[in-house]
Amino acid sequence: MEQKDEPYRVESVDRALTLLTLLAEQGELSVTEAGRALGVTPSTAHRLLSTLRHREFAVRAEGRRYAPGPALLGLTERDGVRPLSARLRPYLERLFDAVGETVHLMVRTGAEVHFLDGIEGRRPLRVGLRTGVRMPAARTSGGKAMLADLDPAEVDTLLATAAHGEPDSAATLHGEIATVRRTHYGINHDESEPGVTALGASAGTVDGRHVALSVALPTARFATVDTDPLIAHLLEIRTDLRHTLGDGRP
Repeated sequence: MEQKDEPYRVESVDRALTLLTLLAEQGELSVTEAGRALGVTPSTAHRLLSTLRHREFAVRAEGRRYAPGPALLGLTERDGVRPLSARLRPYLERLFDAVGETVHLMVRTGAEVHFLDGIEGRRPLRVGLRTGVRMPAARTSGGKAMLADLDPAEVDTLLATAAHGEPDSAATLHGEIATVRRTHYGINHDESEPGVTALGASAGTVDGRHVALSVALPTARFATVDTDPLIAHLLEIRTDLRHTLGDGRP
């Protein structure tokens, strides 16, 4: 997440603001999840969360987790507004009930995606949760689907400024995005992690955030299953989300 083009960026402040955003979006956060999201050690994440707790922006929750404190709630829950993950959780649960595989909710920030919430599949061989993880959008199924919502020029700008920019793959990515615009879903074969294949669909903009849903399963099983029902459920729930809470676009 290094950003060399921001000379006035203060690392500690940036990390604290990132944690505040995560707490507001997810509702709860562990030290491990915080460290993974920030790319720092658990001890550093613990110090940051302890500082937020001291200022009442965070409180201790069950299971050694942290939740939004009164200072943060005063900013994020005016007029009864709930965290984004809480508002979209029912759609994630619907998708999980329909497919039985690991599912995720992700949001796009520039050229990266942040895995905001997820439900892990119950099969013995399954994909683990990535909640709290950030990855280049171009390497994830949901990220590709969200990039397909943008104009080609916007995609080029993001690739050019991204810390993980890969200019040599821009033509390939544009080809994949063109396919997503026709099919309405993106696919990731072993790009984000070896042995993992995922299908993702953009749900457009909700509460000012660009969001997507994804279904992930081991690549070995992906080759043997009928993907049509997975895609059908993914697109149905994504469309419901778009029309109910999102921008309503097809």
